[in-house]
Amino acid sequence: MKFSALTLSLFAAPMAFAQEHGSEAEHATPWFLEVTFVAFMALLVFLAIAAKMGAFKAITSALDNRATGIQTQIDEAKTLRDEAAKLMADAERKAKEADAAAQDIIKRAKSDAETMMKQAKADLEAKVARREAQAEQRIARAEADAASDVRRAAADAATKAARDILSGSSKTDDLFDKALKEIDGRLN
Repeated sequence: MKFSALTLSLFAAPMAFAQEHGSEAEHATPWFLEVTFVAFMALLVFLAIAAKMGAFKAITSALDNRATGIQTQIDEAKTLRDEAAKLMADAERKAKEADAAAQDIIKRAKSDAETMMKQAKADLEAKVARREAQAEQRIARAEADAASDVRRAAADAATKAARDILSGSSKTDDLFDKALKEIDGRLN
């Protein structure tokens, strides 16, 4: 079928040429002895021999093989494109999931940070309250120690004054005044 149109055109062309030019009076040779017709017949013989030897089969099989190879490549490209589309969809889905997970982590981190800040603030307030209580206890202890020292000094001064009074010394009034001043100085 493929070769019939080619063969028909090859046969028809020289005949049409010969018929067109065969009506001229100058051509005395018959159409089948023309150089063009002989060359055409040689071409036909060559093509017939080539066809017998399988040249056309080799050409058509090479073209068919090439077409099969191209079709295979096209099918592979379609398969690769489909796989790439699936991978792209998976990657986009995973990216969305990762974004959602990151948002959850951020929310959880903010919540944890707020909880930690509240806890740290409460711990700091408790620590400050403990330190204040300790400072107040130290102040009270220092005041108690100071009052005890003043009482001891007053008792020592009173004892010394009483001893001097009992010993009958003339310096009694001076010692009493001195003891009062010492007690007054230690109280302030």
